[in-house]
Amino acid sequence: MTGTSGASSGEARGASRSEEGQRSPNLLRKTLVTAVVAAATYLLTNVLNQDKNQVWQLTVSVVLGGAALIIQYLVDFEQRLNSMEQGLDKYHLEMRREVEGAFARISEATELFSEVDRSVLRSDGVARLARAYTHVGRQESQLVKDFAQDRIAQLASTMESLSRGSTDCPGEEHDWLIALTACCTRTLEATSTPVDRDFWTSEPANRYLKAQEEAVKRGVRVRRLFLVKNPLERTEELEELCRSQRDLGIDARIAVRSELPQRARLTLTNDFIVFDGQLCYEIEPDVDVVPAKTLLKMTPAHVQERMKRFNVLWEATEPTGPDPLPAPTAASG
Repeated sequence: MTGTSGASSGEARGASRSEEGQRSPNLLRKTLVTAVVAAATYLLTNVLNQDKNQVWQLTVSVVLGGAALIIQYLVDFEQRLNSMEQGLDKYHLEMRREVEGAFARISEATELFSEVDRSVLRSDGVARLARAYTHVGRQESQLVKDFAQDRIAQLASTMESLSRGSTDCPGEEHDWLIALTACCTRTLEATSTPVDRDFWTSEPANRYLKAQEEAVKRGVRVRRLFLVKNPLERTEELEELCRSQRDLGIDARIAVRSELPQRARLTLTNDFIVFDGQLCYEIEPDVDVVPAKTLLKMTPAHVQERMKRFNVLWEATEPTGPDPLPAPTAASG
């Protein structure tokens, strides 16, 4: 609205300067027309008046000249009045559009926040995001603004995809993995294939295991199957990895495909983690058996199919050591 008001003021100043430029020629034209009418009247009365009455001739000339001048001003006033009416109509139309647009934006924002308040999700995070986004918009750095816009667009895309039942991103998204573990409240079932074996020596793995340890303390049941093709892949290093996770309260086992029943062999799949039996986190490898894509899927049929695969594999394996420490209950603290 401010931009429109500024533009209207600029147009008004421009119109004022234009009128000043036209005023002098118009005044000269009116004067000439008045003089011509008065002179013509005087000549005409001089021809028609046989008595040569100078007073009558001058009076008629002045009256008709004045009438011509008044008529010119009336015509000019009518033109200015029409121009002003058109300008006011245009200005009122622009103001109406701006006001309607502003109210529409306010209405849209109000509707969005009303929907957030009606949802089961907490609305304080949305308010913080909106407030922080406006603060970033005041930064002088265009790079910061572009980066913030890109992050908002990615977040919006993720939310839209989740509302449709799934989302994905290139490579491994460790932040999703750790955040989901922190949000988990009941169960966490995971498989681990050679594709992600190097992951367990990385820094994100330390944060992931810490999040799982905290989940176990909250009473979450965490189970993990390390999948290998044959006994040769069941190395001492893998055994030690399994034991270290069991020390954290994770029920970890090793499944050797060649030793599994036929039914269980057919269920081997890519890495996946099922959180609370509601959402599945999956790693999709490329042709070089390197993690290429991370997927989140929450469609009930897909999650149930993954749970069924996990349970078949779990029932076909045996514990690799003593049972992990039981998760503390709410009563025991």
